[in-house]
Amino acid sequence: MAHPMGEAKPGPLRVGFDRRLKLEFHGSQLSSDGGLLPYRELDDVLGLSTLAGDALSEVRRGKNARHLLTGLLRQSVYGRLAGYEDVNDAERLSLDPVMRAIVERKGLDGRAASSSQIGRFETAWLASEENLAALVDLSGAWIDRARNSSKTIVLDFDSSVSPTHGEQEGSSYNGHFGCTCYHPLFVFNQFGDLERCALRPGHVHSAEGWRELLEPVVRRYRDRAGRRYFRADAAFAAPEVYEYLEAEGFFYAIRLPGNQVLQRRISHLLTRPVGRPPRHVRRYYYSFDYQAQSWDRARRVVAKVEWHPGELIPRFGFVVTNLERSAERVTAFYNQRGKAEQWIKEGKNAINWTRLSCQKFRANEVRLQLHALAYNLANFMRTLALPRAMVHWSLTTLREKLVKIGARMVRHGRYITFQLAEVAVSARMFGQILARIARLRAPPVPA
Repeated sequence: MAHPMGEAKPGPLRVGFDRRLKLEFHGSQLSSDGGLLPYRELDDVLGLSTLAGDALSEVRRGKNARHLLTGLLRQSVYGRLAGYEDVNDAERLSLDPVMRAIVERKGLDGRAASSSQIGRFETAWLASEENLAALVDLSGAWIDRARNSSKTIVLDFDSSVSPTHGEQEGSSYNGHFGCTCYHPLFVFNQFGDLERCALRPGHVHSAEGWRELLEPVVRRYRDRAGRRYFRADAAFAAPEVYEYLEAEGFFYAIRLPGNQVLQRRISHLLTRPVGRPPRHVRRYYYSFDYQAQSWDRARRVVAKVEWHPGELIPRFGFVVTNLERSAERVTAFYNQRGKAEQWIKEGKNAINWTRLSCQKFRANEVRLQLHALAYNLANFMRTLALPRAMVHWSLTTLREKLVKIGARMVRHGRYITFQLAEVAVSARMFGQILARIARLRAPPVPA
């Protein structure tokens, strides 16, 4: 039977290649996630957990509700940040010294939440309609706290696939992705923060529910951002989208599906040039006004045509926009939308937000929102606190090299020391991260 504080009673394990080596497990004194501590410092400086505790405690009554909920939410979010996305992982994490230090100040004197406690918190309490609504709004509230000085906002809309297994509610076959899945919808800003997301059944169209997801984000920036931009692929090329964005004062660039009318407008660019083709790609841009039958008026369309060496047929595409910049600059602006696909890929690989394994759809909605909070905390670290040597690290690299630092807890009377391994991240780099985080702390209010 295991020791209540995680120490194993049996003797050390041995390896055959060198009999001098002994292996001992000290679960309550050692951790493989020492790099979570600067994330907790960033959380404290920005007041993210406090903000979450305030929002969630508003829908719960009872003594110490805010304190309890903040600790449970931290354990759920930081567990996902470190790669422990299953509720079953909480049993071991409840003994981990780093996790206990993160959850609350007094956590090192006891245990963090068990699997059953985290399970009830995620699949029962947070799954109520009122609590889920508060959870969905948290990502935007965190971003407002971290990016309060931003005067320009660029929103990127995109959908993705979360494969499912078994008889999960809302799971259905999607012909485009070729699998049984959920079909979540995401909206990012230019910093890579996940502004808002929604879990949807697998069979819905990519643009299903776009307005319900976008409106709360637009409302937050209505009176704060000077210039506002929107980008999306051809799934969102619909007149109701254009009209809504124009009414809200957004500049937009949205991919437009091609048709014969549009191709006729650029026919002069689709004729193969005379002479021997060069060895480089030839690009041509063209801008014109176009009105589809379902549109209330004509809008500007930008076309891009590429002739590639060795190809007989050109590649071309169209973007509908209300931007006044040159056709080449409009295309360059739209092409930046590809970053959203990269951010979704990072969410899948670093945060594993496709791990939506509950049977009930509502419980999986909660899981996606918790993954979104973990993703945003990781992205805040990447964009606000990393030194120059680490600024290009992906979220996956951050988890593997920063979060996964071995740590040993040592008590010294009044103090507790975490002795950290120094491999991929040096003590100097670690100190630079903490210094950059300290500069984000708001100055004290004068008495």
